[in-house]
Amino acid sequence: MNVLRWSRGFSRACMSPRPLSIAVRVRQRRSFHAALSLGGIRSQVLKDVGEGITEVQIIQWYVEEGARIEEWKPLCQYQSDKAVDDITSRYDGVVKRLHFQADDTVPTGKALVDIEVDDAKYPEDHASPSPAPEPTPQQPQTIVDAPAKPQPATTSPPQPPPTALVNETSVNTPKSKYATLATPAVRGLLKTLSVNIEDVQGTGKDGRVLKEDVHRFVAMRESQVAAPVQQEETAVNLTPIQSQMFKTMTRSLSIPHFLYADELNINNVSALRAKIANGTKDPRKITFLSFVIKAVSLALHEYPLLNAKLDTTNPDNKPHLIMRPRHNIGVAVDTPQGLVVPNIKDVGSRSILEVAAELSRLGALGKEGKLTPADLRGGTITVSNIGNIGGTYVGPVIIPNELAILGIGRVKTTPVFDAAGHVTKGELVNFSWSADHRVVDGATMARMASRVKEFIESPDLMLLHLR
Repeated sequence: MNVLRWSRGFSRACMSPRPLSIAVRVRQRRSFHAALSLGGIRSQVLKDVGEGITEVQIIQWYVEEGARIEEWKPLCQYQSDKAVDDITSRYDGVVKRLHFQADDTVPTGKALVDIEVDDAKYPEDHASPSPAPEPTPQQPQTIVDAPAKPQPATTSPPQPPPTALVNETSVNTPKSKYATLATPAVRGLLKTLSVNIEDVQGTGKDGRVLKEDVHRFVAMRESQVAAPVQQEETAVNLTPIQSQMFKTMTRSLSIPHFLYADELNINNVSALRAKIANGTKDPRKITFLSFVIKAVSLALHEYPLLNAKLDTTNPDNKPHLIMRPRHNIGVAVDTPQGLVVPNIKDVGSRSILEVAAELSRLGALGKEGKLTPADLRGGTITVSNIGNIGGTYVGPVIIPNELAILGIGRVKTTPVFDAAGHVTKGELVNFSWSADHRVVDGATMARMASRVKEFIESPDLMLLHLR
């Protein structure tokens, strides 16, 4: 008999035209999701993304919790050491937890995301503890959710701003039929002060406007006009590049800087560039900076100390110099997102034409915001051509893991004396060097700078050293 009653009840429930309630549908959806559980949880850890980088900043997530992610698909976009790049997923599965939000700073070695995966597909990965099991879903019940009762409002009505005091008084306060009645003297005062009687709240009998009301209205109007508009201060978060600049420059200014400046005549380089431009059909532009970068590389062969790295992280607490054989010369690039410093790899093995082509490539990527960590990683010394924007003199700041930086000022045309003592036109530019005074002495920096000056003022000398 019980079986018969249950069967009839089940048949009526199946044939009922009423849709299932929201609560039922939610329970059914949860039951379906739980049935698709893949297995264990894997935590993807932030690996070391570059030389000396200990943390990155999350710019945006491409996934959300509960979404499915395929192996090698992008998880998030990050900013590190002034480079923007994506982090891809190591696993194929369902995203269970995002450990950080956009704009958060993530140290290397920390878990970025937890992903539920198939244990059979990743048997060798270390699985984190499985999450607590969800409660066993109950049988669907046709429960109709009761509508929520409206709660009485507890907040007070908003107060009108002070600047609307005059108009609010005239609009919201009811006036009698005698409000616009006034004596000739009051009407003359209204005309003299350019006041509309309907804007004034009268305090006389039956709401009539008096002289005192007019003067009070004018005083309030003038005080509102005379009151300065106060602009509130607002807090704005640093952009990812500004955040990295803040951290990098904070570390840089802990280095004792030594500044050395000199003035160079670049007439011969300008003449050589003009000759090359007229005698070749190569569309690539050979800039003045291309010659400077090559000259710096040639001088580094004679003064390799300026290409070294100071290591203070040794267990014996004694600093060491790491001599670096390749000249990866960084170039400061002004981009819409801020200043970035990619570097030209192994300048010693490149020609001036190849240096110019690499400069053009890095500049184009910088403007498009597409520089990769590989473009910015591994710099050994930096050249910053601030003269393209303006300024004759500059005190450049050394980049961490480097010992020197060169700042180039604006080229200016000045009368100079030639070898015969005649006044002629000269193109002069200021070179400003900064060096780490903990290991670089003034004499070494001066000799290095003088050697670069010789190559720039007599570019034919560079031919003797090209390989």
